[in-house]
Amino acid sequence: MKEILDAILASDSSDSSAADFAALALPESYRAITVHKDEAEMFAGLDSRDKDPRKSLHLDDVPVPELGPGEALVAVMASSVNYNSVWTSIFEPVSTFSFLERYGKLSPLSKRHDLPYHVIGSDLAGVVLRTGPGVNAWKPGDKVVAHCLSVELESSDGHNDTMLDPEQRIWGFETNFGGLAEIALVKSNQLMPKPAHLSWEEAASPGLVNSTAYRQLVSRNGAGMKQGDNVLIWGASGGLGSYATQFALAGGANPICVVSSEQKADICRAMGATAIIDRSAEGYKFWKDEHTQDPKEWKRFGKRIRELTGGEDIDIVFEHPGRETFGASVYVTRKGGTITTCASTSGYMHEYDNRYLWMSLKRIIGSHFANYREAWEANRLIAKGKIHPTLSKTYTLEETGQAAYDVHRNLHQGKVGVLTLAPQEGLGVTDHEMREKHLPAINRFRNI
Repeated sequence: MKEILDAILASDSSDSSAADFAALALPESYRAITVHKDEAEMFAGLDSRDKDPRKSLHLDDVPVPELGPGEALVAVMASSVNYNSVWTSIFEPVSTFSFLERYGKLSPLSKRHDLPYHVIGSDLAGVVLRTGPGVNAWKPGDKVVAHCLSVELESSDGHNDTMLDPEQRIWGFETNFGGLAEIALVKSNQLMPKPAHLSWEEAASPGLVNSTAYRQLVSRNGAGMKQGDNVLIWGASGGLGSYATQFALAGGANPICVVSSEQKADICRAMGATAIIDRSAEGYKFWKDEHTQDPKEWKRFGKRIRELTGGEDIDIVFEHPGRETFGASVYVTRKGGTITTCASTSGYMHEYDNRYLWMSLKRIIGSHFANYREAWEANRLIAKGKIHPTLSKTYTLEETGQAAYDVHRNLHQGKVGVLTLAPQEGLGVTDHEMREKHLPAINRFRNI
């Protein structure tokens, strides 16, 4: 790996060719963050909150996987922790080995993924090392980021929207050989150009959450946000919400940012938001007990929103907490409005009063990650400096367990990055002029 790393570091200041990178010898093994199949029941009987990713995530040496048609091996300089890495580490809602077993039955090539260990991680920034047969758009030495949509596209169902492919999976979660490692295996149609003004760790951090927020809020496959829309954003300073807030502001909408502390409110103000609700300070409790919601709190919440919007109700709700907030989300949405939902970090058994949905002609739209075009557009906005990374802290590969623990316990802001091959932060920048122009926004989450 040292020879590969030296070549990558040298390429920032030299004109290394594809042939130079293609000539580099691949190692037999690489370091990777894994979970082990024989430990899938290690947290049995514990509440989710008590399950500790530091106990289940391992740093192992694993063999370099075979390269197949339409695939690429990437030297990973940096990655990041998403909530799906937390789910993998605590084996919820199911063990990811069930995903790998199912994928392994698809073809002789997919059988590679069904292993007693799972290399996790759904983000990366790095350099292409090898491409398989049929790959023409990318070559060794290309500096790339990867989105996490893995598709087969052998069914017609996926050709209007690749997210509808029956064999759609999330790379590094429902497939093996993910990005929290020194080398990753991806399909070539996961690759996108690395933004030149960002460091490796900054470029790695937006991928999953930025693309998810783009589809959920901006795309016609999601809410189709337009100028002037009032957009309620739960967790507006978090990994997903921070990008939704930026998209709303950049698109001429009015974000109403819901946060849980004054510090998180300050982050939203730094992004340019002005309508902010600190739900902790204002004491909103949408559930009387584990089984009973409190409609009076929905009404109080709706009244507070109208105070911030000049009497208007919400056009779009950007939902991802799930069970805890969903009843309130449906209630406060205007007649004919839209609730877009992805994930369910507080529980996926949602409850709401359907009278407020059907009689007011509201819509609930399920949204899951993004197709290649949506991910490309979201990355393009990053590259143009219209949307910025929300990286707050970076860990070493050895510290990934702690990084996942911090995300699990909501001890983080924005996104947390992981240095994989990169020996230090700040490397990989090639457009210094553009970086200088956007540096305050790039560092926004680090400075609060």
